[in-house]
Amino acid sequence: MTTSHQEHGTHTHTHGPDCGHTAVPHGDHMDYAHDGHLHREHSGHWDECEPAGHTAHEGHDHRHGEGCGHARVQHGDHVDYLHDGHRHAEHGGHWDDH
Repeated sequence: MTTSHQEHGTHTHTHGPDCGHTAVPHGDHMDYAHDGHLHREHSGHWDECEPAGHTAHEGHDHRHGEGCGHARVQHGDHVDYLHDGHRHAEHGGHWDDH
């Protein structure tokens, strides 16, 4: 799974621990959920941090939903769930690993 480098050129807000947006651990950095998409700091600017491609989370038996115990993050037209340091999104009868 890779992410594209799509700079968010007009993004003037500085994300951080107290900015009010949900922090999402993502590998070696932190993404921030903002207006239904994710931002990542990169070389002095903010990138749109979106997965490229489709990666199913094989063997994921847990059903995410209201009250499941995992933080919910609005992501475009659906909700992702933060689980073990990554995001899960329901897709086609299984969970994708973002």
